[in-house]
Amino acid sequence: MSQPVSDVDVEHFRRTGWLLTSPFTETEVEQLRGWVVDVQSWAIENESGRWLHYQERTSHGPKLCRTENFTPFHDGLRRVLREGILNDIASQLLGEQAVLYKEKINYKLAGGAGYAPHQDAPAYRFVDTHVSCMIAIDDAVASNGCLEVVEAMHAEVLPMDDKGCIAQTIVDSMTWMSVPVRAGQVLWFHSRTPHRSGANMSSADRRAIYPTYNALREGDLREAYYAQKSAEFCERGASGENVQVSLIGDFQGIPV
Repeated sequence: MSQPVSDVDVEHFRRTGWLLTSPFTETEVEQLRGWVVDVQSWAIENESGRWLHYQERTSHGPKLCRTENFTPFHDGLRRVLREGILNDIASQLLGEQAVLYKEKINYKLAGGAGYAPHQDAPAYRFVDTHVSCMIAIDDAVASNGCLEVVEAMHAEVLPMDDKGCIAQTIVDSMTWMSVPVRAGQVLWFHSRTPHRSGANMSSADRRAIYPTYNALREGDLREAYYAQKSAEFCERGASGENVQVSLIGDFQGIPV
């Protein structure tokens, strides 16, 4: 396994729960941007068991807010997320060989909603520890809803509200730090790192790819994750005031 990040980087991640990296060339970033456009153009309705598109209602009309389960249908993105430098970095941060657990594209198009303060771990089944990253396709800044994180709060799952998000009393007691991410940079965060993001208040889109990895010794669980998510979604039904995109209620988008 190659060593794409330094020991200092790994120590920073383990201490703070996040790490900002720049693993891609400008050419590779342009290629990733083109691939996201490919996926964004796929049909909303498709055969059962294929990719998952989600929409939200915005002041600009219905907008695509997320796509999941796309790597089986896109060779380029599958290679980058499963076999390349991202897998190597995830392995370093986990301290053992990693495997792709799930993947999503969050579009956060102009007018798109944000995400309430949460930890990812309560939404992930089968294993306890994961590492995720945000691959910025467009610059992520305060005006378009960049991520905010809380350092050194990833030792345990925090008290939650009835949506599975961090309880408000805990949210109010923490120090939140905005992390702007330039297009092509990659922000890594632990599955228990508290994070949130605001709505896109700008006139430009803010797209990002989010792969999540787990330790290979715990199994290649990607198919099991999506099967379980589908089963839980079917059991719950389509009720609620916000778009259901996760097994917790962190997304604040309004249903179409």
